[in-house]
Amino acid sequence: MSIIDRYIFRNGFAAFAASLVVLTAVVWVSQALREVDLMTGKGQTLLLFLRVTGLTIPSLVMIIAPIALFAAILYTLNKMNGDSELVVLSAAGVSPRRLARPFLALASMATGLVALMSMWAMPASFMEMRDILSRVRADFLTYVVREGQFVTLDQGFVFHYRERGIGGALRGIFIQDRRDPERINTYIAENGMTIEQNDNNFLVLEKGYVQRQSRGDRDAAIVEFERYALDLAQFANANEGGALKPRERSTGDLIALNRAEGAAAGPAGRLRAELHDRFASPLYVLAFGMIAFAALVQPRTTRQGRGAAIMAAIVIVLALRIAGFAVSGLAVRNASALVLVYGLPLVGLLGAALYAFGPERRRKTAPPAIASTIAASRS
Repeated sequence: MSIIDRYIFRNGFAAFAASLVVLTAVVWVSQALREVDLMTGKGQTLLLFLRVTGLTIPSLVMIIAPIALFAAILYTLNKMNGDSELVVLSAAGVSPRRLARPFLALASMATGLVALMSMWAMPASFMEMRDILSRVRADFLTYVVREGQFVTLDQGFVFHYRERGIGGALRGIFIQDRRDPERINTYIAENGMTIEQNDNNFLVLEKGYVQRQSRGDRDAAIVEFERYALDLAQFANANEGGALKPRERSTGDLIALNRAEGAAAGPAGRLRAELHDRFASPLYVLAFGMIAFAALVQPRTTRQGRGAAIMAAIVIVLALRIAGFAVSGLAVRNASALVLVYGLPLVGLLGAALYAFGPERRRKTAPPAIASTIAASRS
């Protein structure tokens, strides 16, 4: 890199790093407040709270990094224009294509970061979070439920036991699960004990019965049992039955599943949309960076002109990102929408590149004598 490239890259990288850290911290705090019940409601430690909320950072970085790069390039070019540095470079014969080199290097770094987050770090973090929350929910008998009290552990899920016996055994157990509106399950047992087997936690009920009633049925089905094991992981999500969500699957698993299940809608459609979203995410980094560069690469002598260009770039980026989310939802139902998943960021990237480097944007360089004089004064 030349001195000019290093100067621009250093300023841009500092702005990108600051934007990424600040924006991620702000969004992380807002997300972390939703998990405060880990400490207040489920009796967990501050360390576990920070670990669980920290696992959301890769997914935040994947979304925020393109925005941080966009803001960094706008800030760097606006500062250079305000300090008349763009005017000097333009007079010295530096073309937009030449000026883009340090910004392209910065965009390449940001693209690699987003690719790493989307392909590996995000699914790995969500899988780790799933395991931790499963263990936390398995501990609810120890930290949350108090003997003689009816405790609502989740909306529509009530747990009660009369008293604790020897060795931590529970006596007089009552469980009602109404989270699935199509089916109500009620468990009543004389005794119960939590056990762990093969990294799974179970609540083993003894001498009781299960009452199941589906919507529309007048009579409930009652099954009596001597021993009945409840997998506590099922209480994490009543509607999914412990199945992995698309975002919790590794990229390799998604590729294999998409090959096996084809382009069907429903669950396979969600897997397909998640896979291609991961591949398309790095493209938004390049698109947002090029839009910011195209907006302010030309020297502007008035603040009004810079403000209008910045506002136009912000509107374009917001529209592009919102359209990207909408197309991802469409890809769940229709495989042909995958063209738009990749097409939107590519159109934004190519359109901004044509605007920045097209023939109508080429500027006349200064005469050689003036250019050499300005270059000598800058050195």
